[in-house]
Amino acid sequence: MIIRSLKVTNFRNYDNFNITLGSKMNIFIGNNASGKTNILESIAILGLTKSFRNGLDADVIKFGRKKAVIEGRVLNNKQIKDLKIEFLEKDKNIFVNNKKVKKYASYISNLNIIIFTPNDLDIIKGSPSIRRNLLNMALSQISYSYLVTYNEYNKILKTRNEYLKILFTNGIADKAYLDVLTDKLVEKAVLIYWERFKYLSLINSYISDIYNNITEDKRLLKIEYSPNISISSYEEEELRKVLINTYKKNYRRELSAGMTLFGPHRDDFSFIMDNNIDMKIYASEGQQKCAVLAYKLASIPIFKENNGTNPVLLLDDIFSELDLTKRNKLLKYVSRDIQSIITTTDLKNISKKTLDSAVIFKVNEGKVERS
Repeated sequence: MIIRSLKVTNFRNYDNFNITLGSKMNIFIGNNASGKTNILESIAILGLTKSFRNGLDADVIKFGRKKAVIEGRVLNNKQIKDLKIEFLEKDKNIFVNNKKVKKYASYISNLNIIIFTPNDLDIIKGSPSIRRNLLNMALSQISYSYLVTYNEYNKILKTRNEYLKILFTNGIADKAYLDVLTDKLVEKAVLIYWERFKYLSLINSYISDIYNNITEDKRLLKIEYSPNISISSYEEEELRKVLINTYKKNYRRELSAGMTLFGPHRDDFSFIMDNNIDMKIYASEGQQKCAVLAYKLASIPIFKENNGTNPVLLLDDIFSELDLTKRNKLLKYVSRDIQSIITTTDLKNISKKTLDSAVIFKVNEGKVERS
């Protein structure tokens, strides 16, 4: 998968720019706060329809303007697609080949992206919701059925939570309806659990080798999946039985809480080194950063296997996060058959061979120019 061109209008600090990207490594160089991250953000939005930053959609519109537009021409499995997302003050419109797309789920996968930012340290140190979002972002790009199922699960979950509150406050409410909702929730949860388990198992088949290669630390790194129910098998019928029994046993508890206390919406996973060292507690920040980077790089072959093409790799200010040895090992890794888009404040200590093969852009005061 390759982004051939990128055009933005009235986006963040940019009036407009229109650039042609290289098919391999692209490096955007500029001072801090010059707008380099905004470029990566525009690409992430083009792929996922939403920003990796917190805030409202309308926040991306340049101050004083009424509309922001992001456009990209993407080559995906020998097929060219023109993607466009426009942001209005209270609305967002999405287009593929100039045709408006009504359902976001049918848009996702036109542009697959993997992004690493300095804030990704929160993936290990932060709350479980951050790790669940990471899972959902990858799986939604890889599997349309997962994305649809996950959206349906959340709708049923919301209805079930609302009805639990009704049952708690109204003794004559019909519990049979709750049972119907529970059965529907279980049906969706089974697929979500299985897809997450399968995906993280695949991550584990790559992550340790990548981590060892970048860091020269030969210890084993793995991801440990932690659902909030006791699961001995991820086979469909076994999962169904465990979930149904869990909801039955905890009916009174959920009734009192007025919410669904069990299910994939409360999943978590951990980064474990040498089988028993939780990196959230015992690893240094440098080790944590490299572990997250290895996790994201481990997803590349999974994208390739499922979608038939590599995703686009976005690396924000990655050079400041790594020492010289790790930086060069990473550059060697990402110089393979994948389009990468990298931001940095300088080109020091990057080999001439790497720079000669990269397309370099200078970013300054809302302007982007090819060097």
